[in-house]
Amino acid sequence: MKISFILPAIGKKPGKKYIGTWKMEPLTIAVLKALTPEGVETELFDDRIELIDYDTKTDLVSITVETYTAKRSYQIAEKFRARGIPVIMGGYHVTLCPEEATEYCDAVIIGNAETVWNDVIKDAENKTLKKIYHGGVGEYTVRPDKSIFKGKKYLPVSLVETGRGCCHSCEFCSISKFYCSKYYCREHSLVVDDIKNSPHKYTFLVDDNLVADHNNAMSLFEDITPLGIKWAGQGTLSMAKNEKLLKAMKKSGCEIILIGFESLNKENLEQMNKSFNYAMGERDELVKRIHDAGIGIYATFVFGYDNDNEKTVNDALEFAKKHNFYTAAFNHLLPFPNTALYDRLKADNRLIYDKWWLEDGYNYGELAFHPKLVTAEKMSMLCRDARKAFSSPRTVINRGFASLGRTSPLMWGLFWGMNLRLGEEIDQKMNVPIGENLDELPK
Repeated sequence: MKISFILPAIGKKPGKKYIGTWKMEPLTIAVLKALTPEGVETELFDDRIELIDYDTKTDLVSITVETYTAKRSYQIAEKFRARGIPVIMGGYHVTLCPEEATEYCDAVIIGNAETVWNDVIKDAENKTLKKIYHGGVGEYTVRPDKSIFKGKKYLPVSLVETGRGCCHSCEFCSISKFYCSKYYCREHSLVVDDIKNSPHKYTFLVDDNLVADHNNAMSLFEDITPLGIKWAGQGTLSMAKNEKLLKAMKKSGCEIILIGFESLNKENLEQMNKSFNYAMGERDELVKRIHDAGIGIYATFVFGYDNDNEKTVNDALEFAKKHNFYTAAFNHLLPFPNTALYDRLKADNRLIYDKWWLEDGYNYGELAFHPKLVTAEKMSMLCRDARKAFSSPRTVINRGFASLGRTSPLMWGLFWGMNLRLGEEIDQKMNVPIGENLDELPK
């Protein structure tokens, strides 16, 4: 038997290459490869870096689907099914929209695949695929088999999973919906093993909230400290209240932490159910503690909530400049399906598209709903302009010298590689047509 794994791309402009920062190794597929029994042949087509061979001889096509790639996923599935090859889909989007996905494939996995993948393979061999497999949270006890990446040109960063889910219930978050606002930590010996077998100097711990459980995080940091790695991850601003945690993070090799500030506006944070992030009197102090610990911050902000306008975007920009963050993202709000945000906007009749992810003509960077205080087009441009301002030469230089005193020389070099081309990439990403122009290489 042979399985063809496919990772769909978001889209690209005609004649242009795929966006460079969207080319990280697909960890999910390495996990599926590890779960696949010996004797089953496998191959990977990564739609972001190569053309898909629609004529490949295969017995089952497995497609990992995100909301941004749903349209492309369904296009790919149609071509293989036309040849009589069964297609199974999984991923966050499929779990949130199983009824939609089943219209475009032969079977879906709801939840994670660990507990059902062998059943899928047996049923495919016997030509008895079920329409739905319920994987649940899954037990991540395997080491990803990254041999399936051989010959692929990904960014030189090793992705390692230390846990899944998050304990918070942010209105816009598909992850909290997926895991019902719970955090599931992975066995630390498996994490250590993954890191030891990683080929790159840099490691990204991919958890959506690495510090969701402080006790677990402290123990993890102690376990990975002897490995002598440099790593980045995702956390929350409140972690800075725990000085022991910060020291353990840095000692274990943490150089950059992504923090979702989301908004500086109290009413917006309350609306997104993230009021725990509001620390008006101590926000600056908490940022300083993280920087003083020698950890750089990748700050993210999201705009489109009911109190957002030009001022709130500018406030976030000035806050980011003031603290000379390692880098920052100024994103517009996006209603992912079956989240509380999506349901609220739909009930208020504010969605521009019922299913923006399938809409012909929908482009990356556009809003899919009507904000209250500015138009959708205006909000899109405000986010774009904030990104451009934060990547201006003067701002990059200021941030670069600030970074020199916070992170290691190795990460300082990476800073310039990341930030000097940031301004150019902003324009490359704007108006990328979702699911378009992907079956031909750029000329």
